[in-house]
Amino acid sequence: MSQRRRFFSPNSIWNTPVPADAETDPLSEQYLQPWAKEPTGGLHINLDWFTIPVYDVDASTPRRPVRQMATPETAKGRSVTRRWQYRQGPGFGPEVPIPDSAMPDPAGDAHAALVDWERGLAWDMWHAVRMPDGSWESYTGMHYSIDGDGVFDRADFDTENGDSIHYHGPGRAAGVPIIAGLIMHHEILAGRIEHKLALAARWNGLQTFTWPATWTDGRTIGGLPEGAVVQLDPRLDLKPFDLSDGATLIARALQEYGMVNVDTAGGTVVYAEGLYGQPDRSWQGLLDENELKRIPTEHFRVLRMDAIIPMGDARRGRQIEGPE
Repeated sequence: MSQRRRFFSPNSIWNTPVPADAETDPLSEQYLQPWAKEPTGGLHINLDWFTIPVYDVDASTPRRPVRQMATPETAKGRSVTRRWQYRQGPGFGPEVPIPDSAMPDPAGDAHAALVDWERGLAWDMWHAVRMPDGSWESYTGMHYSIDGDGVFDRADFDTENGDSIHYHGPGRAAGVPIIAGLIMHHEILAGRIEHKLALAARWNGLQTFTWPATWTDGRTIGGLPEGAVVQLDPRLDLKPFDLSDGATLIARALQEYGMVNVDTAGGTVVYAEGLYGQPDRSWQGLLDENELKRIPTEHFRVLRMDAIIPMGDARRGRQIEGPE
């Protein structure tokens, strides 16, 4: 396996601890109020379902074609033909490095990520399918540097208000890399997580997002904007919650680095690397998906957001009530 390190540059938002003097957002209580009533319980760890498999690739990895998958989706009456199809250079096209054992997440999102540490490149796919002949198809995807800041530029995507950003490249609805914020298997084994985590929540704000997000699929009026950073109280004593060593590592990362809201989900979740097609690695005995639910919502806070952008996917859901 290639030498692994943190994704993105040391000064990336993903790798920067929450400052000791960081302020709480004035609407933090309102944003987090629905979490306490979440029907699936508290903070869940996605281990085996709806998460991101990451495959290391290098010069010896077989090259395979990745083609655009046809989709009936349209955006404001415009065809959303993907601009990335068969890009020149080290991106999607006829020769993408994909291991024989690679497989997309078997859940509905069918994510898959490829990382070439030697070349400093990563590939994202969303709704990917491995075809019987060994080729792949994907609704969307992109490639980018893993040595940069891990933040995309919204101007690079041909989106209009009301669109889904999925059909313009990014595999996360917030328009961030799908590898950003993943809890990696090797990090749990090493005993240290040194980056922010990726968060998904049910009650995300309708057409409201903030940096480092570049878009949103939130459906809730008054909900938490995607891109917001949520932190677990760094003064909280974790011992009373009787967490395993692995869950304690995650909780400490939530205290030191926090988590970035990157997607809408059917609950409140953080993401551990999907180990699909990798029988030599397992989460069994390292993490329990329900452990973090022992920590009540009252111990979390939303950090102050400087600018909230009123754009995004236009699908509308419910309206939350204000804080009680």
